[in-house]
Order: sequence, then C-alpha cells, then structure tokens
Amino acid sequence: MKLPVLSGIEVIKRLKKLGFIATRQKGSHVRLEKYSEGKIIKLTVPLHAELKRGTLRRIIKDASLTLKKFLELK
Repeated sequence: MKLPVLSGIEVIKRLKKLGFIATRQKGSHVRLEKYSEGKIIKLTVPLHAELKRGTLRRIIKDASLTLKKFLELK
C-alpha cells in the first residue's frame, strides 16, 4: 500500500480518533500520549504541511498500528 501525503494536523486528527491526547507542544512539534495495555505510548508529530514518508511510517509503527488500520481512519 502506498502512503498518502498528509500534514501533521491530519495525522494528529487520525491519532486522536484512536484515543491519543495532545499533552504538549514545543515549537512545531506536538507530543501525543495514550495509555494502552499497561504502558504509555508517546509520539511526536511535526506540524509540517507535508510529512515525509519515512516520518509518517515511523509514527504509524510507534503507534502500534498497521498501515491498513491507519488509512481506514479518516
């Protein structure tokens, strides 16, 4: 599956649907957290107009998601 070109805001909206909460922002980076299965998942999402594919792929992996599951969130 091919990754779409998404902005940081679009990625944050999708992650919030899964229960992630924005805990802080420093400059153009937002920190999101979610308590899951006895651990805290922490993600940093840059607020860029277009995220690089490698950055987006890493965010999806760190969120314990599959690409298919992430793309279903709209």
